[in-house]
Amino acid sequence: MKFRYLFTSLLLFQLFPNSYLQAQSENQLTQNDILAMLEELSNWGRWGTDDQLGAINLITPQKRKEAAKLVQLGISVSLARDVETELAADNPNPFQHKMLSDGQNLHAQWCSDNFSVSYHGFAHSHIDSLCHYVHEQTLYNGISAKVVTPEGATKLDVNNLKNGVFSRGILLDVPALKGVDYLDPGTAIYPSDLDAWEEKAGVKIASGDVVLIYTGRWARREVAGPWNGTQAGLHATSARWLRERDISVLGSDGGSEVSPSGIPGVNSPIHLLMLHSMGVHMLDNLDLEELSQKAKEFKRWDFLITFAPLAVEGGTGSPLNPMAIF
Repeated sequence: MKFRYLFTSLLLFQLFPNSYLQAQSENQLTQNDILAMLEELSNWGRWGTDDQLGAINLITPQKRKEAAKLVQLGISVSLARDVETELAADNPNPFQHKMLSDGQNLHAQWCSDNFSVSYHGFAHSHIDSLCHYVHEQTLYNGISAKVVTPEGATKLDVNNLKNGVFSRGILLDVPALKGVDYLDPGTAIYPSDLDAWEEKAGVKIASGDVVLIYTGRWARREVAGPWNGTQAGLHATSARWLRERDISVLGSDGGSEVSPSGIPGVNSPIHLLMLHSMGVHMLDNLDLEELSQKAKEFKRWDFLITFAPLAVEGGTGSPLNPMAIF
């Protein structure tokens, strides 16, 4: 695989030396470049100084009605990973399921149990609320990080999405684009890849869409086992591309961004630009394997997507089970 990429790079350099060098230069970002993008891509104040929804505002009643029309087959696909209960390199905080009473007691009238999960991280399917990322003591829309207290967040919390998200979803299947089963950890996805996928799939990402990036993370895990510290995902240059499309939510089967970022001093530029600057909620650690299979089977890469968090006032996010409906 590495030899093939090396051969491709050499071929591109020989055929288009100026364009290749320009592309390579554009992908070499610094911390100052990211700080400039914070200003350039910002949605602060776009929906008012008191706004707490961010890009969810782009999902208008008309957008919801258009999304509903995408349901043609009546087939739904869960995008949630089955809960990870075993300690692993990518799951230092396993989901805990404890039975409180069960049917083994012949005198029990009820069966009941308890769930406990520390969901932020690289294992559990969840949504990041806009209060999740702090930069220079501020959150999205310039709101002070002080609003997040020991009792929870008083602004930008996940309960702002209690009524749910209902919009057009778009799957970007990057392994299918590149002709591989999955992307290796550390593989970056660039704007040119996103352009190529739109052309290949025959879809155009539009305002208010929920964009899902499939890297094949779980398919690789089945083959190679769990790992942590590196992941395939979007290069920071892709943030501008997504801002131009005016997306409402970004999700993936990992953390949506390549890690390491390749940018000295900045370890999570996509989270910074999405949550803090653009006000785009993020869906992490989705299981997109079945969705990828169904999209190929139906030859459709857009669908209705809907999800809602647990109604936790003050929450910085929530576990959830999004549904794609064809």
